Amino acid sequence: MTAPTILVIDDESGILDALRILLRNEGFDVTTAQGGRAGLESLKATMPDIVLTDIRMPQVGGIDILTAVRDQDPETPVILMTAQASLQSAIQAVNEGAFYYIQKPFSNDDLLAICRRAAEHRRLRAENKQLKQEMRRRERSGQVRPIGKSRVFQEVLRLAEQVAPTDSTVLIQGESGTGKEVVARYIHELSRRCDGAFLSINCGALPESLLESELFGHVKGSFTGAVRDKQGLFMAARGGTFFLDEIGEMSAATQVKLLRVLQEREAIPVGGTEAVPVDVRVVAATNRDLEEEIKRGRFRTDLYYRLNVIALHLPPLRDRRDDLPLFVESFLKRVAASRREVPKRLSQAALEAVLAYDWPGNVRELENALERAVVLSQGEGIDVPHLPERIMRRQPEPLVAERSPQNPSLEVIERAYITWVLQAEGGNKTRAAEVLGIDPSTLYRKLTRYEGVAAGAGDDGGSRR
Repeated sequence: MTAPTILVIDDESGILDALRILLRNEGFDVTTAQGGRAGLESLKATMPDIVLTDIRMPQVGGIDILTAVRDQDPETPVILMTAQASLQSAIQAVNEGAFYYIQKPFSNDDLLAICRRAAEHRRLRAENKQLKQEMRRRERSGQVRPIGKSRVFQEVLRLAEQVAPTDSTVLIQGESGTGKEVVARYIHELSRRCDGAFLSINCGALPESLLESELFGHVKGSFTGAVRDKQGLFMAARGGTFFLDEIGEMSAATQVKLLRVLQEREAIPVGGTEAVPVDVRVVAATNRDLEEEIKRGRFRTDLYYRLNVIALHLPPLRDRRDDLPLFVESFLKRVAASRREVPKRLSQAALEAVLAYDWPGNVRELENALERAVVLSQGEGIDVPHLPERIMRRQPEPLVAERSPQNPSLEVIERAYITWVLQAEGGNKTRAAEVLGIDPSTLYRKLTRYEGVAAGAGDDGGSRR
């Protein structure tokens, strides 16, 4: 275990020297600050495990130090020292949250015993907090885990779960509608910041001037309409996660300001001069190829590397067709719950059409199509006519007889082989898929494209050979 760190604050240099030697000999990692103002600066710079401070100091006293510690980290024990103890000052110290109150002069053994108890108190509180966070992460992981069992998506989730407990910046890339915000929320729920806010903004939905105000805040009078100071989202998300969607749409000027936030962990409001500390985990997302945008001069290289600490690439829905039945079931249940109805089911033909379609709009397009189908269908089931027309729109394929028998294409050969296997298996698609060595969803997609094959294939319930 590392030595506990302790910040000692007093306005007398002789006392600081004596306490530094005493505490170092006991195994503490000691930092000293002479006076209250120097103590406040050291407090921000060192983030100590324990603070030992005198109460009576010029300008900034021990109670001020105690308040600053409570604001920075309420778990940090603060030990107050004074040569002029009184019942009133002791009561105030306890009410403000001091760990202990000791009167000068004190014996070395008494002070060391108090500091050891403070170190143990800090260690136990930290372990307890860590265990609670781990239990909460495990509970939430099952409740909020994004839908998907395909291998390619499971790899993405495993990486997301691995980086979630850290504060590393994450860049999520993928086509529109692939669920980038869902994954960002999942990372937040599994992080140490899960009790904090999750705020998000679409960087492409606002003009540059308004986007800067939303991100960094503004001061009164900084522009027309700025009638009062406004806190930016970076400050509002303090202690939580800030999701920047469509980061590739951000202007060059705003990119510079964002880079400062990521590098310096502080932001300057629009029209302001003083920087405000930023304590937030950033998760960004884009559907653009940022490396290509860099080549075109539209995105800063240094900002890209600041954002791309951990990269997650979400696959499009067409590359995770095994997940389609899961999405269908989930979305139909969700729509039914909102309408207070029993969930409807897709007919076999409608399911085959859903499995065969490429879904260029990804998960978002699928959800909208199913909600439309639920509204348009009258009974308990959803059939092909209830689906959007584009899902059934296909290019007609020429029949085998219309192709040159001397030079058949690979597609014609594949089509003929599928037809033969289906006939050999009595029209049973599930068994035919096993013989062909492909997933049933892949077979459904091919059959739907080859309408002639689908028409003569028979039903899944056909007799086996």
